[in-house]
Amino acid sequence: MKILISLFLIPLLIIPAFAQTNSQTLSTEKGTLDVKLSYDDIIPGQETKLNVDFINPYTKKIQEHVDYTITVSRDGKAVFGPIPLTHTSIGSVKIPVEFVNEGVYSVEFQIEGILFQPIPAEKVSFDVPVGKSVVLPTPVAKDEKGGGCLIATATFDSELSPQVQQLRELRDNTILNTKSGMAFMTTFNQFYYSFSPPIADFEREHPFFKEAVKITLTPMLTSLSILNHVNIDSEQDMLGYGISIVLLNIGMYIGIPVFGILKIYQFKRK
Repeated sequence: MKILISLFLIPLLIIPAFAQTNSQTLSTEKGTLDVKLSYDDIIPGQETKLNVDFINPYTKKIQEHVDYTITVSRDGKAVFGPIPLTHTSIGSVKIPVEFVNEGVYSVEFQIEGILFQPIPAEKVSFDVPVGKSVVLPTPVAKDEKGGGCLIATATFDSELSPQVQQLRELRDNTILNTKSGMAFMTTFNQFYYSFSPPIADFEREHPFFKEAVKITLTPMLTSLSILNHVNIDSEQDMLGYGISIVLLNIGMYIGIPVFGILKIYQFKRK
């Protein structure tokens, strides 16, 4: 009889220990990482452990070796942090925070490095309600700067690869800072996303084709890196450098092959 009673009580003891936590997952500003924040029901005045997972959005797995800071604030005033730049080797952390009063708190993470490589700081902020009577405000949709580069991501295996990061930073920090750049990206995206998904899928299924695309993309990435070393302060600068880069790529991808074919043709005629 004692054994039967014990078996009956075990589930009652286990359920509170594994009570479902509150959980939110949001992307950083430029989509480099997904951040998952989970926690048990918060009681004002008691310490709560915030469980944080940094997730690779491409592989959907925990991203190891992340440098981050965290700030918890309420009504614009910090109540915890910002902590010094901290490194997590496993990509998951538990952070003890005491929420003193009821209200809506902002838990903001700033990511500054991945895999021991510094990156431009990217932030993500969570709204955390404390108190049973507190209701979160209705979220407002945010404008997105655009999706990732499907072909480059498939070619270099991850959105965290240096090549994909280079393209994203160039788009967000240079091209989209001018009206002409925004107009170009709008037109380009309509054209690019009309054919890129099947090419990216074909790359994942055929490694040889992926390697060929990688070789093909290398000259273009090299030419685009020029924009990281120049100052673009006006629409004229953007148009001038943009047209120069386009002409340079036309010369590399069309002019040089055509010139080579003509030379071979002339050689055979002789």
